[in-house]
Amino acid sequence: MFHARLPKPAPSRPYRVSDTAGYLAGRWSVERVVLDRAIGAEGRFVGTADFRATGGQRGGVLSHEEEGHLEWEGRTFPSSRTLRLLPRGDGTAEVEFADGRPFHDLDLRGGSWHTVHPCAADRYEGAFTVCSADEWHLEWRVTGPAKDQLLRSVYRRLLDH
Repeated sequence: MFHARLPKPAPSRPYRVSDTAGYLAGRWSVERVVLDRAIGAEGRFVGTADFRATGGQRGGVLSHEEEGHLEWEGRTFPSSRTLRLLPRGDGTAEVEFADGRPFHDLDLRGGSWHTVHPCAADRYEGAFTVCSADEWHLEWRVTGPAKDQLLRSVYRRLLDH
């Protein structure tokens, strides 16, 4: 059975934001629990996420860079990922992989967002919830022929001192 401490569920009343990219801009701490039900393993990622403007790309693009360490089956590994957030004039955004392939749309204006991303034979279902001005949660459920995973993340804004 899984023993990793899962983040508490998001509040029942999401926090509304007017601009998805504007809300995410900045530096966040990240705590993520990874449950792989297919192989009976669990892990934990702890790190940071930076959403910052990038030069030389389409106007307003934010680079979403996560760095930290993943504890997996008794070992610790450096872990990172990079995505791109392309803001739209209506307060929504498009999320792309670092190589420019489309990932999913993102609209946090209502305080929550659900999305599905098909990847070959796998299905990624994402649920975003804005909890406050300084905290949001993300849950990915991944299913496929050989996959049964749950990833729960809590992002907390890091304030400059």
